[in-house]
Amino acid sequence: MKILKFGGTSVGTPQRIQKLAEIVQNEDSCIVVLSAMAGTTNALVEITEFLYKGDDKNALQRIEELQQSYILRVNELYTREKYITKGLELINSHFVYIRNFVHKTFTQLQEKAVLAQGELISTAMFHYHLEENDIDSVLLPALNFMRIDKDGEPDSYYIQENLKREIDQHTQTKLFITQGYICRNAYGEVDNLHRGGSDYSASLIGVAIDAEEVQIWTDIDGFHNNDPRFVEDTYAISELSFDEAAELAYFGAKIMHPASVLPCKLSNLPVRLKNTLSPTDEGTLISPKLNHKRIKAVAAKDGITAVKIKSGRMLLAYGFIRKIFEVFEIYKTPIDMITTSEVAVSLTIDDTSRLKEIEAELEKLGTVEIDYNQSIVCIVGDFISEASGSAKLVFEALEETPLRMISYGGSDHNISVLVDQEDKVKALNSLNKLFK
Repeated sequence: MKILKFGGTSVGTPQRIQKLAEIVQNEDSCIVVLSAMAGTTNALVEITEFLYKGDDKNALQRIEELQQSYILRVNELYTREKYITKGLELINSHFVYIRNFVHKTFTQLQEKAVLAQGELISTAMFHYHLEENDIDSVLLPALNFMRIDKDGEPDSYYIQENLKREIDQHTQTKLFITQGYICRNAYGEVDNLHRGGSDYSASLIGVAIDAEEVQIWTDIDGFHNNDPRFVEDTYAISELSFDEAAELAYFGAKIMHPASVLPCKLSNLPVRLKNTLSPTDEGTLISPKLNHKRIKAVAAKDGITAVKIKSGRMLLAYGFIRKIFEVFEIYKTPIDMITTSEVAVSLTIDDTSRLKEIEAELEKLGTVEIDYNQSIVCIVGDFISEASGSAKLVFEALEETPLRMISYGGSDHNISVLVDQEDKVKALNSLNKLFK
């Protein structure tokens, strides 16, 4: 059995839903994991923000607008009166539920319940579409088997046992549909998986049933060797290792959340990225296998802030770097890159929400310099063998680009450089010459 996950754009219009039905029928046996329709989650977030503020007027207006958009989709998607009626009843019931939170005190738990409505609607609408077209399928409620523990981590044993119980009730069924992103917490309340959303759901489900393959379908034909928004003549990479894919995802490739396929990596379960607009294309296969190609891909991450701490007292002083790390730990701010010298430490962060407090603490250790609007450019390939000469090629390609920081040696598969955000596109295009 395969797991096929489809994002919001894949269920964003009635035409896309019809195309999705064609794709899943070609599989012998699969579980389809769906996100909310494109734009729905953002709209629900906006509604919850109004509810938190007690702005009932704007909340009701936004709820009405979203409901009307779904009514239009129902009337366009279904052709038989029976299913138009079922679709409208479905939409009405979910929006009555959302309206129940107006004129009341709004809490975080209620917010998560509201946000779950998008996935619940999209899966039911797809299930009805299959029914209308006489395609046998079963809707598996993710809230019946997907659970996180008290630490917010997936409860793997619970997921495996309860998902198996759900599937075993339908031994003759080959096509199952379920929601991505949503789950219950250890107390039985509606919650969500946070990291990677529906991709994470697909990975957990794939591991739980020992699937043949997890497929993540988007409107892009896999990981590209460079960013097609800024570079011409990019192409999809046929194979990547889990570590290489994680590096690219973390440092800017938007097709996949870096933590979303971790369960698959730990279980050696292959993941394939596919394109709903070109379903016959092979896409990108992510597996434990490492193809020793010198340079495979480039990605860039914007919105980076560089922090340098200089101190004459640092010379030969043990514990100095530990003290710096403790500051970032206290303020729960992850570090992306770090380089050191005898008198200075430079590092980068992408979350500046606590930067003022961090700067005040670091100034007790030395002089602090901060540079905003930086970009990390990540080059992924085989940098294990010094004889390969890959690093030399990278730095030759970047010889005309001012480099703020260099990270090399921390990973067998990654060289990262920090550049001014204005130099990012130049750097990406310079590095693209390495693929020609």
